[in-house]
Amino acid sequence: MSLLEHPTAQRLLDETAISERAIQSLVERIDTHLERYRPCFVRSEQRENAALILRGKLSHLERKTIEPIAAEAGVRRRAVQNFVGAGAWSDDAVRSKLRAHVVEEIGHDDSVLIVDGMGVPKKGDASCGVARQWCGRLGKIDNCQVGVYLGYASHGGHALLDAQLYLPAERANDAAHRELTHVPDDVAFRTKWELARDLIESTGATVPHGWIVGDDEFGRVSRFRDDLRAKKRRYALDVPCNTLVRDLRECHPTQRPLPPYRSVAKWAEDQPQRAWRTLTVRDGEKGPLKVKAISTMVQAHDDERGDGPRERLVVIRSLESTPRTWYVLSNAKAEVDLKEIVRAHGSRHRIEELFAEGNGEVGLDHCEVRSWLGWHHHVTLSLLALWLMQVERRRLGKKRPG
Repeated sequence: MSLLEHPTAQRLLDETAISERAIQSLVERIDTHLERYRPCFVRSEQRENAALILRGKLSHLERKTIEPIAAEAGVRRRAVQNFVGAGAWSDDAVRSKLRAHVVEEIGHDDSVLIVDGMGVPKKGDASCGVARQWCGRLGKIDNCQVGVYLGYASHGGHALLDAQLYLPAERANDAAHRELTHVPDDVAFRTKWELARDLIESTGATVPHGWIVGDDEFGRVSRFRDDLRAKKRRYALDVPCNTLVRDLRECHPTQRPLPPYRSVAKWAEDQPQRAWRTLTVRDGEKGPLKVKAISTMVQAHDDERGDGPRERLVVIRSLESTPRTWYVLSNAKAEVDLKEIVRAHGSRHRIEELFAEGNGEVGLDHCEVRSWLGWHHHVTLSLLALWLMQVERRRLGKKRPG
């Protein structure tokens, strides 16, 4: 069963689906929306192709790839394919406009930046970055192409702001693959957490936010947390259940040796029931979504450096019959209300909703171009189409709040 066939994914798609009539309205408004983005496409044929691709991504087409989009519009495929695969237009310029548009519509100082990776299964190995690697969509190691994405969640809505293709070390060091897929000479191997850090750095100065959240693929990396802390960026990042910590409440100035490290799971297990607080994360379909949470100040153990800096451990547990548990490390100070950290962490699910909607509605995962530039062009146009859909949803919601 694919990820999109999973009941949870189906529910998310149902929740985010827009009616055919509303989609048609949006398609008709594409030219109005594109006025903001036209300066990013210098030549008239670029502007025409950008509008054509966006209309196709927001259309009834089941497959949102170049060939059916071109066929639906009655134009030659090759020109559209060249626009996406090798067009001389700037992804940075379009994404910069998109971020400014997002800030204008839903920007807020206490918003959350979300980092996450998304793998798309691929056959063959001709596409840029494709390799046998972990694919969350399949829940196993398989042939796939992985992007690192930056999402944004605020009280007013959410959006995908930026993305970078992950080039595994074996591909980054493969001269033939680099030449075949036109990887620029200045692109070297970067870990996923380094890509996430770069996305945050390039975006953080222009997008107001109060928190950075991400799953344990990023939170487990102490250097990632170090970098965020050095830049005074407040984070609440998941870590694995076997992460070793020392509870600083149990440490006394004269005590030697210091208390031993224990896993975050064991620490949570040792806490009395009365220490846990019941908190509301957000409003859900069936009423307020509540969890139990507890926190303390800790030192996390790192295999390379030993004792880590002072951080705040937060353990969050759902109230389901079979509860789920999240272990979170944050640089939030002790005086920051636990409820605020839990709410920020609760925004992490928004990027999964965006992936589901991006894949289901605008063909984010329907990438058939093989080059480095082509992947980034495809993703840029998909992020823009997804955001324009969000803008229309907000417009329609204001007219019909029910």
